[in-house]
Amino acid sequence: MRKIILLFTCLFGISAFSQIKVLKNETLVEIGKDNSVGLYKKEDKFTINYQDLNTANLNTFRSFSFQNLNKDVSGLYELIINGFIDAPESNIVLELPNDIIELHFEKNFGQPTVQFIQYINKNKKYVGKSQFLNKKQVDKIFGKSNGKSATYEKPGTMNNINSANQSTNTASTAVPAANGKDKKSKK
Repeated sequence: MRKIILLFTCLFGISAFSQIKVLKNETLVEIGKDNSVGLYKKEDKFTINYQDLNTANLNTFRSFSFQNLNKDVSGLYELIINGFIDAPESNIVLELPNDIIELHFEKNFGQPTVQFIQYINKNKKYVGKSQFLNKKQVDKIFGKSNGKSATYEKPGTMNNINSANQSTNTASTAVPAANGKDKKSKK
C-alpha cells in the first residue's frame, strides 16, 4: 500500500510542476512574401517581417506592426507605388504605435526601388533595414499578384466602430503633397 501511495505522489508531483505548457495556436495569414520580406495578417493587425541587413548577423529578422483602421495597408501600398512613379526628394517618414518607419526610395540599375528603414521603439539608435524592393516584389508582398490583397478589408474584430477616438493611436499613410499641391494618382 505504501508503494502505491508513493507512486501516486510521485506522478502527481511531476504533473503539478511541469514546465511545458501547450498554448493555443494563433492563426497568422501570409498575405505575400518575396525573399526575406513578408506581409502577414492576424485578425485586423498587419505585420511586415524582414531580414535586417543592417546587422552583421544575417539571421536577424525584424518586424513592425500596425492596425488596418483607415485602410492603412492599402494606403501604404499606394504610398510606395506613388514613390516609384514620382520619387520623393527625401525619405517618407511614418509613425507607427511602436516604431518609426522610413520609406527610402532609390534607383538601382535604373529601376526604382524602396527600402524599409525601421527605428525600433522610436529610438534612432536602433535601426533595421530591409532589402531594396522593386515594384514586382512589392506587388507580391502586398498580395496583388496572388489575389490575397482582398483580405485587407475583411474585419477580424470590430475596431472601426469609433474610428474618431482611435485617430491618436494610428499611423497615417496618406500621400504627402508636393510643394503644397495635391498629386493626381494614376488609375
